[in-house]
Amino acid sequence: MSTGLNVLDHVMVPDHKIMSEEEVGSLFSTYNISNEQLPKIYHDDPAVKAISAKVGDVIRIIRHSHTAGRAESYRLVIKRPKK
Repeated sequence: MSTGLNVLDHVMVPDHKIMSEEEVGSLFSTYNISNEQLPKIYHDDPAVKAISAKVGDVIRIIRHSHTAGRAESYRLVIKRPKK
């Protein structure tokens, strides 16, 4: 049974966007990093599912705060390991 709830509409959930290949390339060259160095987020995270991201996608998370203004972070979508 689906309630039609979109987690991204909740006030406490920051904006999540899938980055294009060009944006990812620019991110990697700007910070001189690779995929393996990004923080991870699981493929079954509700926000990841809401934006239809796939394993291997890089997500830009934009948070707004009264003190910092705007803060961007990046996560690599990975598959949750089997127990």
